[in-house]
Amino acid sequence: MRDLNIPDQRHPEKNHRADNPQPKKPKWIRVRAPGGKEYAETHKIMRDNGLTTVCEEAGCPNVGECWSAGHATMMIMGEICTRGCSFCNIATGKPETPGVLDAFEPGKVAQAVSKLGLNHVVITSVDRDDVADGGAEHFAQTIRAVRHQSPQTTIEILTPDFLHAENGALEVVVDAKPDVFNHNLETVPGLYPTVRAGARYFHSLRLLQRVKELDPTIFTKSGIMVGLGENAQEVRQVMDDMRAADIDFLTIGQYLQPTPKHHTLDRFVTPEEFSAYEKAAYGKGFLMVSATPLTRSSYHAGDDFARLRSARMEKLGQI
Repeated sequence: MRDLNIPDQRHPEKNHRADNPQPKKPKWIRVRAPGGKEYAETHKIMRDNGLTTVCEEAGCPNVGECWSAGHATMMIMGEICTRGCSFCNIATGKPETPGVLDAFEPGKVAQAVSKLGLNHVVITSVDRDDVADGGAEHFAQTIRAVRHQSPQTTIEILTPDFLHAENGALEVVVDAKPDVFNHNLETVPGLYPTVRAGARYFHSLRLLQRVKELDPTIFTKSGIMVGLGENAQEVRQVMDDMRAADIDFLTIGQYLQPTPKHHTLDRFVTPEEFSAYEKAAYGKGFLMVSATPLTRSSYHAGDDFARLRSARMEKLGQI
């Protein structure tokens, strides 16, 4: 068990905060413990290629299930994030080599995708505000490397907001033609100052809208957490904002507090409330919705992509 008297070296910006209580999880939040032959094989492929996964770094509750099925979400651009969002468990601080990214990483990711035999891969990253283009070219190179080695694999990216990146950064990523462009809004706008202080709600919304303007064939996706202190009316307003930006796919999951120093957990949202959110979202016109306590951006992403593509074809057939 972690000694709470020892400062958290992964999140130094949070050490001054008072501890927040961590309530006991309800019965509907139960996850598979990591382990088994398939899990070990996935772990070995990640280590052999020197890769980082958001599954581990963010403490995803679904890592046991996903890795046992040979699925992993690749996290590029290092392990250190230059932001310090109060909800996130990824290590924060100043990268060892500011402004520099691993030129061999796109090839390593492509090799791992090939070895895992993935039909669909999710590639995400930390925020790298120290890099001039925010890592846009690195994302593009990774997409192209995966396409070269695994041309049948569909590619979903979960990007930073490129808030401080030079002009043209988003266009570089879109030109590489990922199948799905995901960027999470994370929470309702009223909670941004305490949950996502380094970001801007309407900038993130506009980023996704701009992707659709640049290439209407790319699916756009975004997600939020609930249980942070928002109310149902605010969640439904975010849905409306997303649809106004022509976002195709919405994910809603339960916020789980990583440590006592992270943003306090307001409450556990019931499965019935998640079902109500799902119904409301479909009613607003999303092509695909995943809203459950354990929903995460990349959870069952491959299956969801297949359904998303079918939903688009069905919609086009009705026009």
